[in-house]
Amino acid sequence: MKSQRTQLDKLQADIIECRKCPRLVKWREKVAKVKTARYAEWEYWGKPVPGFGDPNGRVLIVGLAPGAHGANRTGRMFTGDSSGNWLYGALHKFGFASRLLSLSRDDGMRLKDTYITAAVRCAPPANKPTSGEFHNCAPYLLDELRILFNIRIIVALGRVAFDSVFDAYRELHMTTLSKRPEFRHGVEVPLNYRQVLIASYHPSQQNTFTGKLTHARFDAIFRRVKKILETKRRPTTA
Repeated sequence: MKSQRTQLDKLQADIIECRKCPRLVKWREKVAKVKTARYAEWEYWGKPVPGFGDPNGRVLIVGLAPGAHGANRTGRMFTGDSSGNWLYGALHKFGFASRLLSLSRDDGMRLKDTYITAAVRCAPPANKPTSGEFHNCAPYLLDELRILFNIRIIVALGRVAFDSVFDAYRELHMTTLSKRPEFRHGVEVPLNYRQVLIASYHPSQQNTFTGKLTHARFDAIFRRVKKILETKRRPTTA
């Protein structure tokens, strides 16, 4: 049987080479070529973005998709934009990240007990993947859930990520919940006897600039994650 590291390396390589969605391929490559003025000197990644972090981590963080001038530029999830600054700032504060800011793939960032991924791996126009694009990308999340066997807590950033995670668990027959839970910030959903899904507003500018998501509310999510990890009590069976 292949080792976890071998499986994950192969999956990441497959993700990077993916060209299943013509609209996303065209968009991500156009953005990488045209760029934006403030990053004119950057050589954009311009490909699907693989997951990043500790393969043995107990915490999985799931976002929507790479940002056009964030992860699509840097090649690392939640790296190089304001959403990433919020996320890695919180992770660093609670001991899950080695650095306060994630700036590039070679900045020395290390995640502890945590792995970061997304429902869709290519930057979509207007941050809105189509249903077909979600469908094409779904197998990658399913594979990650199979490979990352130590996961205890999944933090979903935004409603779409929350729904994607739940749908993946249903498809894998890893939860007995019969219907999708309602999304709201801070809700905890026991998926099975050992894994819990926690919902958070996405740290997008739309949410942070308007005050819908504050640092205090975001910190509360990871404070709760820390507390769950520090207790031996398992989630209630779904």
